[in-house]
Amino acid sequence: QVQLVQSGGGLVQAGGSLRLSCAASRTIFNINTMVWYRQAPGKERELVANITSGGSTNYADSVKGRFTISRDSAKNTMYLQMYSLKPEDTAVYLCKMSSRVRDYWGQGTQVTVSS
Repeated sequence: QVQLVQSGGGLVQAGGSLRLSCAASRTIFNINTMVWYRQAPGKERELVANITSGGSTNYADSVKGRFTISRDSAKNTMYLQMYSLKPEDTAVYLCKMSSRVRDYWGQGTQVTVSS
């Protein structure tokens, strides 16, 4: 069974940077979209960024200019590079990969930004 394994979260001071990774344990064929979400305590899950198979990207307004999503399709891996982190970026970050038949989710990784 395919699993998405996330890494790269942690504690960072405001203004700092982190890079999140999300790797599939086995090859997933025909991945269409890769997505990063986040969920802060007491808040609904929100889309942070997504990237299509063609490389088109989309970002939440709150992270535009600070976060960059990328993918390595050959490795079934996606990344989220985060710069200029703010305390309001504190959340559990989850990755999702969508093929034609189903979605695959990562286990979530905590990002905490201290002021």
